[in-house]
Amino acid sequence: MPEQLDTLLTEQPNPASARIDRLPTLEMLQVINAEDRLVADSITPQLPQIAQAVDAIVAAFRSSGRLFYIGAGTSGRLGVLDASECPPTFNVPLDLVQGIIAGGDAALSRATETTEDDPAIGARDLHLHKFQPRDILCGIAASGRTPYVIGAIDEANRLGAVTIGISCTPDSDLSRRAKIAITPLPGPEIIAGSTRLKAGTATKLVLNMLTTGAFIRMGYVLGNLMVNVQPKNAKLLDRAIRIIRTATGASPQQANEALQGAGNNVRAAIERLIADNQI
Repeated sequence: MPEQLDTLLTEQPNPASARIDRLPTLEMLQVINAEDRLVADSITPQLPQIAQAVDAIVAAFRSSGRLFYIGAGTSGRLGVLDASECPPTFNVPLDLVQGIIAGGDAALSRATETTEDDPAIGARDLHLHKFQPRDILCGIAASGRTPYVIGAIDEANRLGAVTIGISCTPDSDLSRRAKIAITPLPGPEIIAGSTRLKAGTATKLVLNMLTTGAFIRMGYVLGNLMVNVQPKNAKLLDRAIRIIRTATGASPQQANEALQGAGNNVRAAIERLIADNQI
C-alpha cells in the first residue's frame, strides 16, 4: 500500500528540522531535544486507554493468561525488550510476557523487514507461540498499518482474545481493529519517517506503563520498592539488601541474613523480619 504512506503522520516532514543538516552540532541537538519534549505530552490523552489495557492484562494474568507483544522492526524490538525485562525485575515466569518480532530472533540485531508485509506470517507466528484465547495480544506498529501485525491482531480477535493496538497515527487500521487502541501522536519525526525516534520513544513509554502498571496491581511492588527483584548478580544483590533495609529499617547484616534465610526472596525476607520483630 505504498500510495497510502505519504498520508501517514509518521511519514510527514517536520518543519522544525527542515534545515537540521546545516546546523552546528549543539543547535542540531537542541532541535532534537525540543521535539523529544513533545513525546511525554502525547501520552497524556491516552492514559484512560492505557489504564483499560493494564486492567485487562491483570485480569488475564489472574486467569492464567499471558501478555504477548508483536511487531516488526523497531516496534518488534521494543516489545521484545520490555518482555525480556519482566523476569529479572518482577521475578515472573519467562513466558508470562513474550515478545514476537517479524523475522524471529535474527531480526533483533539485523533488519529483516520483508516479513512485515505478510499478514499470514503474523497469524502463523501467533500460533507458533501457542497463543490462547485467555492471552492478550498487544500489536505495535508506529504507522498502524503493518500487515504482519494486522494479521496477528485479526487472528487474536478471531480467537476471542483481548487485543491492544499501539500506533502513532490517527485512525489507523490497527487502532480500528484492536479492542483497546492506544494512539499517542508525537508528530512528524526529526528525520522524516524514522519512527525509531519519537514514535519509538512514545511506544517505549507506553510499554513501560503496561507492564509496570500491571505488576504493581499484581502486588509485586511494595510502596515503590521492587520487592520481587531476582538478586542474581552483585548489583541486584546490593539492590535487594537496600530494598529490605528501606522496607524494614534492618541493619545490613540483618537484611543479608534474612535474605539468605528466605532463599534470596526479597518479599519473604521482609515479611520474616517484620514477623520475627527483628528490627
